[in-house]
Amino acid sequence: MSESTLYVVATPIGNLGDMTPRAVEVLRQVDVIAAEDTRHSKKLMSHFGISTPMVPCHDHNERQQTANLVARLAKGESVALVSDAGTPLISDPGYFLVREVREAGYRVVPVLGACALIAALSVSGLATDRFYFEGFLPAKSSGRRKKLQELSGLTSTWAVYESTHRILDSLADFKEVLGADRYVVLARELTKTFETVLAGTVADVESILQEDSNQCRGEFVVLVEGNKEERETAVDPQTARLLARLIEELPPKKAAAVIADITDYRKKELYNLALEMKA
Repeated sequence: MSESTLYVVATPIGNLGDMTPRAVEVLRQVDVIAAEDTRHSKKLMSHFGISTPMVPCHDHNERQQTANLVARLAKGESVALVSDAGTPLISDPGYFLVREVREAGYRVVPVLGACALIAALSVSGLATDRFYFEGFLPAKSSGRRKKLQELSGLTSTWAVYESTHRILDSLADFKEVLGADRYVVLARELTKTFETVLAGTVADVESILQEDSNQCRGEFVVLVEGNKEERETAVDPQTARLLARLIEELPPKKAAAVIADITDYRKKELYNLALEMKA
């Protein structure tokens, strides 16, 4: 166990079998665990026989607790950060702590594990070459519709988290803003006993939930297929000139990848253009 190190430790989102051996080892060996909710995490620690002291680190005390944890790192201690479930910082506290620890010159080490967003994406059947994560939508319908309007034009897959209390209201707003025919995937209670993944149009999924109240219970990841409206595909002259110059020094595939990384153009589109230039 490295001294003066903050470990960001992922924990199960439901199935305790998803706890990694490395996570257990780290949590046993660090000097203190910073937990989003110590009462919640105590059950997990007890299950795995982890007796390491815990301190709370949540939205309301993170800045104050950060000073204490950085002081402990300065003494050569090691700290683990955990959230209630899944990977810390993914719609959970921890951003301020991690930033301050890094700026203080100490190591921050990820201990990988469960993440509801990635789990949902992996079984969605939606394109995952690029995706956008919004987190939780606004609680009020007016704010939610405004945010959905901003997201509606994204051509890549995008995702939000939603709660059991708002899922039907949110789907109603999805239908209003995105249209009843937009394709969505609803991943509910992932890794838990009542895990369900529903896919179809917004109208289809909304109908299923309206007919079966059990499908409204739990925690949701909502994934939305990107907007399929055709966008301008012609590469602008400046980008085309840059591509032409790059392929003088690089293979077409590499040149296309470089420009795709710094523009909104797709690599395949640029690659095809590069091949035309080479012909």
